[in-house]
Amino acid sequence: MFFTKFITPVRLLKALAACLTIILLFSCKNNMKDIQAMESMLDTLPDVTAKNIEFLYSENAAVQVKLSAPLMNNYGGKNPRMEFPDGFKVVFYDSLQTVKTVLTANYGINYPERKIMEAHGNVVVINHETGETLNTEELIWDQTKELIYSNKFSKLTSESGVLYGEGLESDQTFTRRRLLHPSGDITVEDSDR
Repeated sequence: MFFTKFITPVRLLKALAACLTIILLFSCKNNMKDIQAMESMLDTLPDVTAKNIEFLYSENAAVQVKLSAPLMNNYGGKNPRMEFPDGFKVVFYDSLQTVKTVLTANYGINYPERKIMEAHGNVVVINHETGETLNTEELIWDQTKELIYSNKFSKLTSESGVLYGEGLESDQTFTRRRLLHPSGDITVEDSDR
């Protein structure tokens, strides 16, 4: 029982891979291609795997953002990243702890060194303040440029109607946004009546 608490399947697999690498290093015929292949295999295994995770980001003791996911894989190495292979949900709150926006997707990945976050597959953003819903297959947040964008088909639904576009650009607060190559029907009220 003591042993199983500390030896997870991932750690066991990494240990076996490390042993094989050592054996290759000290064998009579060292083949650098085999050694490099073993090293690259180690980079494909997550350093940390967690189930049913929940991250909270707060300022002045008030929760601003809550991220939850059924599975998270964290990778180090040459290309550090955090993956959410089974989807994720992010809830953004205002200062009164009222839900402002909810983002869900089937897959997510965060590259902390590049400051890029991506959402893929059935991406839905619901803005409770404006009553708008965005549907797309991809959403990318470039934190350095403070820009959110997509090169995929996007649908923006509001009380006024539905707009479609072949891509999207927005500031990171999603207050100034535009659909690329827009089409659709929208109702405009006449202010003279």
